Amino acid sequence: MAMQLPFYSSSFSYAFSYDVFLICKGTDTRYGFTGNLLKALIDKGIRTFHDDDDSDLQRRDKVTPIIIEESRILIPIFSANYASSSSCLDTLVHIIHCYKTKGCLVLPVFFGVEPTDVRHHTGRYGKALAEHENRFQNDTKNMERLQQWKVALSLAANLPSYHDDSHGYEYELIGKIVKYISNKISRQSLHVATYPVGLQSRVQQVKSLLDEGPDDGVHMVGIYGIGGSGKSTLARAIYNFVADQFEGLCFLEQVRENSASNSLKRFQEMLLSKTLQLKIKLADVSEGISIIKERLCRKKILLILDDVDNMKQLNALAGGVDWFGPGSRVIITTRDKHLLACHEIEKTYAVKGLNVTEALELLRWMAFKNDKVPSSYEKILNRVVAYASGLPVVIEIVGSNLFGKNIEECKNTLDWYEKIPNKEIQRILKVSYDSLEEEEQSVFLDIACCFKGCKWEKVKEILHAHYGHCINHHVEVLVEKCLIDHFEYDSHVSLHNLIENMGKELVRLESPFEPGKRSRLWFEKDIFEVLEENTGTSKIEMIYMNLHSMESVIDKNGKAFKKMTHLKTFITENGYHIQSLKYLPRSLRVMKGCILRSPSSSSLNKKLENMKVLIFDNCQDLIYTPDVSWLPNLEKFSFARCHNLVTIHNSLRYLNRLEILNAEGCEKLESFPPLQSPSLQNLELSNCKSLKSFPELLCKMTNIKSILLKETSIGEFPFSFQNLSELRHLTISGDNLKINLLRILRLDECKCFEEDRGIPSNLEKFSGFQCKSRHRSKGHTISFWFRKKIPFRTIIIILLCFVGNLCLNSRKHFYYYSSNVKMGIMYKEKNNMEENAIFTNSYGKIKLDECRNALQSQFDALVSGMPNFVLTETKEKEHR
Repeated sequence: MAMQLPFYSSSFSYAFSYDVFLICKGTDTRYGFTGNLLKALIDKGIRTFHDDDDSDLQRRDKVTPIIIEESRILIPIFSANYASSSSCLDTLVHIIHCYKTKGCLVLPVFFGVEPTDVRHHTGRYGKALAEHENRFQNDTKNMERLQQWKVALSLAANLPSYHDDSHGYEYELIGKIVKYISNKISRQSLHVATYPVGLQSRVQQVKSLLDEGPDDGVHMVGIYGIGGSGKSTLARAIYNFVADQFEGLCFLEQVRENSASNSLKRFQEMLLSKTLQLKIKLADVSEGISIIKERLCRKKILLILDDVDNMKQLNALAGGVDWFGPGSRVIITTRDKHLLACHEIEKTYAVKGLNVTEALELLRWMAFKNDKVPSSYEKILNRVVAYASGLPVVIEIVGSNLFGKNIEECKNTLDWYEKIPNKEIQRILKVSYDSLEEEEQSVFLDIACCFKGCKWEKVKEILHAHYGHCINHHVEVLVEKCLIDHFEYDSHVSLHNLIENMGKELVRLESPFEPGKRSRLWFEKDIFEVLEENTGTSKIEMIYMNLHSMESVIDKNGKAFKKMTHLKTFITENGYHIQSLKYLPRSLRVMKGCILRSPSSSSLNKKLENMKVLIFDNCQDLIYTPDVSWLPNLEKFSFARCHNLVTIHNSLRYLNRLEILNAEGCEKLESFPPLQSPSLQNLELSNCKSLKSFPELLCKMTNIKSILLKETSIGEFPFSFQNLSELRHLTISGDNLKINLLRILRLDECKCFEEDRGIPSNLEKFSGFQCKSRHRSKGHTISFWFRKKIPFRTIIIILLCFVGNLCLNSRKHFYYYSSNVKMGIMYKEKNNMEENAIFTNSYGKIKLDECRNALQSQFDALVSGMPNFVLTETKEKEHR
């Protein structure tokens, strides 16, 4: 026997047991105003539940909260003695709770009392609350209860309400209330979902955004997310949740899709009709804007614009907060986060996918119409949930297609979906792709097909070379369109599995049966076919290989590339070997991981002038680098962590446009050819443990920014090191080092640092963690640098507890580390010409003597020859 459908909040489904819940102080109004109002409501066919404080107490405690939650409109009638009733006040607290959490409409009626007395707890209400307080003395629980009463009274008194008029007739007030309620309950709710799983918490989160700021302000909230994530479903649920609190309502559905066939003025006419019951034919959009602003600026409305995709739609329908009356709320759903920013919508909500528990619950109902599923299907369910990756629309589509099928049929269906995506799912997800510019689409397909999981820094570098310009803007657009996840420096490329599949399917459809005619190749079977059968064409622009078992079957003579005349990027992650370079196309811009069989195979009878990036990182079969004289415009050459590399081809010296050269981790490399690369910016030679000499520099290198030389066997720099006149950052660790000129000098763990004569005048930062300095007669101590090279500066030495990589905020600073303290040195203009330095311990974390003892050797060297050195821990100076 099938289970009943799960219970969901009535705010979503409107399955109310009662239209109105009335609560009053029985002795005040039961036989007068409340009795007459109750009769009038019943006479109009309005389902009403009446409660007062004279009802059976035990029954009220159990039944009243349930009835309140099953009622659409809650009416507390505040009369003279309402606050004297504990039960009435408890009921009010629950009413306000439902108002906040379930979106129930609360309609206070003030009969014989002033709202200000209820709001500020004055008059009879103040007296009644004071009496409660006297009774609750020394009772913590009841004092907390009293505070809840006060909060509920104040909040209720600030809601829109009805107030009896001493000069009016009672029946007129009752007539107004009945008419208002009739209008409210006559509004039809929107269908949200057959199984609205996971909605309640999401509705609450958006409701909190709607409530931020003053109640009488006009608030706009944007809801954005990937296609099929449930943005429209959430918007409908919110509409039902809060609709009763507004004077006018309008839900404009599928704005993007409908605006393609209907003019925007049609939407404007619908907005005016739904909120004002104004039937009008507009001449154009400009006229509609004027009328909307004029007629709605004093009306409290709820407007939802569903699936907006361009600014014209927003400008025509919700141009600004001044268009609508106090208390209005505007909700916009879109796939484009940037659109919300352009419209200056600051409050936004990103729709996330269903979690595993929610996804399984929805799938059970869609596939089995029941929450009890045979255990034999659990693997099938888990497979569907993994495939859907939280997208409700995918779970609904796949779940419906699995309904009534046995396990084997379910497996076959899923196998097919994983091979070729469902057309309906593809159509939904493709909407954001279709809105992209042509090159943005191309970048998306590159990322979806080849780069998921790769480091963003590397991907952007490759695509920069592939397209010949920076693609950061394109990547930002993809993020804003929710096609890829937010990216940060040093993070990895991330996008939804089905978005990835959508992109790959678009490329497959370029040529469903001939992979050689597709723009991108990444699938092992397709690459196998193209390279083995030599079926490549000029359509191929990018190849990403991650092959493991094809070494012996692919033709390695390179002829397979001959027809790929538009190939720009060729990447292999497992050291694909090739016999010859002669057939590589001139169009090639990026090559990574391809290894030559022999040195003679590296010769080429043509120049690849478009090649910008050549990467052999982590290729353990690489023993020598190829002749690169055929790559005159190469900008990045990297062969990092090639542990068996022993020879670098001398043609490296001819790369005049080279900007990045990375040989980090080449442990067997003993020598480096001369460099003649005036464009070089970054040189990485760290962990080349066998490298004994720094490469000779054959020209001025004015663009150099950084050199990393950690863990090498380099003993000294050649005289040509002076050609690095603009070097900004040099990092060194190892034995027997000599240094001439720097701005940033890091000598961490340097076992033998020889101070040379003088110090660069532009040295800005120095680090010497566990550095052992050896003073020689021809050189000077560090203190000499400060005394002689900075004669018009006072040195300030600061001792701090060690807190990781703490840096001083001075423009120029020097520091030593020990195991538990840091001695920092910064200098400033002298205030006293007799002072060479000031020693301070302003943080007071450790005693000065302890800190000095910990750094004794560095301290003595630093102050050597400074007769006027000043030592202080406080504002008073203590002369040394």
